[in-house]
Amino acid sequence: MRRRWVKVLLITVVVLAALFTAADRIAVHYADQEATRLAKEKYGYANTTDGDLDVSIEGFPFLTQAAGEEFGHVALTAHRFYIDTTNNAQGGYLHIDRLHLDLRDVRVTSLTARSAEANLATGTLTISYKELSGVVTRLAGNGGPLEVSRASGSNGQAARVKVAGTVGGTALNATGTLLAQGTELSLTVPGVEQAGLVWRIGLPEGVGFASARATADGVEIGLVGHQVTLGSSRFGG
Repeated sequence: MRRRWVKVLLITVVVLAALFTAADRIAVHYADQEATRLAKEKYGYANTTDGDLDVSIEGFPFLTQAAGEEFGHVALTAHRFYIDTTNNAQGGYLHIDRLHLDLRDVRVTSLTARSAEANLATGTLTISYKELSGVVTRLAGNGGPLEVSRASGSNGQAARVKVAGTVGGTALNATGTLLAQGTELSLTVPGVEQAGLVWRIGLPEGVGFASARATADGVEIGLVGHQVTLGSSRFGG
């Protein structure tokens, strides 16, 4: 009789655990979708037909975190969205290949205002040389296509890139600089008609660029922030 009672108890515990896990996963799936929708509305990271955005609340159980309105780790990843130059130059748009943010120790500050605060944010933003080549070609004036590639000598928040091709019938072989400061990216290329290009990207308030380096595939920009406010951005309200 005792063995039967223990068996029934074990089965009950397993069933309840399974039901709790299923409920937890359903709840976190809904929360991820809602957070993704809010991020799309606020930051515009999915503004192209082939772009995508995903916000994922990590950790288990989710329901316990939700009850305390505190989450240990929230990850945001966006692909293929575009930003425009600050002066909205025709053809000045630049596609961002990937933006990833890891938000740590996230605390809900207002349910009605749909805002939260993260103690720490780290991440990366990557731009391919193909996209940089396209925007430089579009804004260079007369000439053939320009190709942007890796150059050595990146320093701190400035990544150096090679720019080669033809501008106005003259061969160009120059070294440009992609500078990442605050929430602005600026590209300077000697010998190009529009040598100075500036883009601004919307980031959660408190997050900014910390580094820039030229890699084999493109430029990788590091991001960092402390006491980050989610639900507001560094520009645009």
